[in-house]
Amino acid sequence: MGHTSLLMFPIYGCGALLGPIGELVDSWLDPKGTFPPGPVERAVRHGLIYMVLIFVAEYISGAFLTSLGMCPWDYSGRFSSVDGLIRLDFAPLWFGTGLLFEQITKKKGW
Repeated sequence: MGHTSLLMFPIYGCGALLGPIGELVDSWLDPKGTFPPGPVERAVRHGLIYMVLIFVAEYISGAFLTSLGMCPWDYSGRFSSVDGLIRLDFAPLWFGTGLLFEQITKKKGW
């Protein structure tokens, strides 16, 4: 049986920040915009950034919720678990999820 918490809404809501963070990283790496990345390079770079950010957010929020005795997940005893808070084998999932969030939150050119 699955468990969740209302506190997950703001945690998942942080996914809306991934797109702006990706744009910020692009402007930091190439401030003049003289060498724009190709679509594959951009997707790989952004996917890796988002994956790391999601892992960090999951770990920090999980540690906080665990300290309150309210964490709805526990990966203890699972393969590639880190302190029971994250699973490194979820890396491909978070890579793709970050890119999906970027597309969902992308500004439309209307």
